[in-house]
Amino acid sequence: MIKAAAVFSDNMVLQRNKNVRIFGTCGEDCREITVIVPELEKSASAVIRNGRWEAVLPPMKACGRCTVVISSENDRIVFSDAAVGEVWLAGGQSNMEFELQNEKHGSQALAECGNENVRFYYTPKCEMIGEKLLAEEEKSRWTLPDKESAKCWSAVGYYFAKELSRRLGVTVGVIGCNWGGTSASAWMDRKYLEQDSRLRPYIDDYDKACEGRTSTQMIAEYDEYTAYHAAWEKRMQQCYAENPAIKWDEVLKICGENRYPGPMGIKNPMRPCGLYETMISRIAPYTLAGYIYYQGESDDHRPDTYQELLTALIQNWRSDWHDEELPFMFVQLPMFRYEADPDTRSWAKLREAQMSVFRTVKNTGIAAALDCGEFNNIHPIDKTAVAHRLYLQAMYHVYGDTDKMTAFPPMYRDFEVCGNKMKLRFDNCDGFEVRGELTGFELSGADGDFHDAQAEICGDSIEISSAEVDTPVSARFQWTNYSEVTLFGKNGIPVPPFTIQFP
Repeated sequence: MIKAAAVFSDNMVLQRNKNVRIFGTCGEDCREITVIVPELEKSASAVIRNGRWEAVLPPMKACGRCTVVISSENDRIVFSDAAVGEVWLAGGQSNMEFELQNEKHGSQALAECGNENVRFYYTPKCEMIGEKLLAEEEKSRWTLPDKESAKCWSAVGYYFAKELSRRLGVTVGVIGCNWGGTSASAWMDRKYLEQDSRLRPYIDDYDKACEGRTSTQMIAEYDEYTAYHAAWEKRMQQCYAENPAIKWDEVLKICGENRYPGPMGIKNPMRPCGLYETMISRIAPYTLAGYIYYQGESDDHRPDTYQELLTALIQNWRSDWHDEELPFMFVQLPMFRYEADPDTRSWAKLREAQMSVFRTVKNTGIAAALDCGEFNNIHPIDKTAVAHRLYLQAMYHVYGDTDKMTAFPPMYRDFEVCGNKMKLRFDNCDGFEVRGELTGFELSGADGDFHDAQAEICGDSIEISSAEVDTPVSARFQWTNYSEVTLFGKNGIPVPPFTIQFP
């Protein structure tokens, strides 16, 4: 018996203008499998090895409707109403997962989505490989846009695909592969964490947490936690329903201990490598145009190694998709801080790490989103700006159909010290837009103590100074978890944060 991987179904979108991989499993007696797209006169024979098969179709032009036929000596599978267009994987954690029905403009979007040429596949979300996952995969399907099916689509993914489809004039498919609260380490193969000493702590902490516990114990403990947390969540939601302004400490007094994310072990989806096993490996190497990615919040406890972590994830995914240059567009984290938390500047470090990945890893794009956060709310409800900026990055890096001045904000380039002032120069700059008071700059002298700096825009450069700093040595901009965002490019995209260390 032959089976196609769950990500193949009626209504699927196949990637245009690339070799397309079709794959699945088969019985040991299977000797020959062919894949045909009759409308486009394309076909391929599969390679069969160890119960798995894979065929590679030649590149196909865009097509609004076609059929995919998979045949063996004894079996035949037909997928109807497929399309050939652009396919993007929407990865990350809760802000990529954030559903269209809950988004600020979601009601209007759902009422109108039936007119859009976009489709969506949601990778089944299960904690472990097993019967539950197989059952969920059996039920999973590519879905067409309507006001019911699109409710649970990624809002970022939908808005991104909508703009892309309108601009390119083809069907755009999005594969949702995301889970709230997850570290990047959850989406990676163990070997990529083990091979870098800077990333080993993710594995070491997990292994230590599992010491002395059997698989049966870990599963039982997590099941007990799941029941506890479901009841706790219900009580917590009731607290906020009765008093939206209630403080977190008061919530804990009423509801009891918040045990999230539960005991670490083989069933906890937050574990390193867990979702790589149950989600990423189940859909790779479905042929893509690229990835869009919104994550980092759950790695703020290790911001100093996030550059290495994200770089390794990109390498891991590209290897699994057999394409070392597969485009990877990601969101630079917005402003955020909980009211009760101190400003640890951990998110500033994460943003710096993300910018470093963009500058050092080929075929990546960065969507500057500093202004897209909300104070005391880690899940901003307006996802349109984030999606649009990812779209601009894709149009610039992947499709070559927009210019850098449109896709990017002004980007810090270099500096010059002039007496007690530091002059900052920017690339991609035809001037600035200031919304409110120009703030966010800091200066330090040789002692390393930073002080708020006054800023003056001088064409495409900015001069900063501080009464407390006679001779500037170092500077930084928006080096904080949360503050107001007031400095933008003429295109409305905020100037990203940066630091200057000299000598």
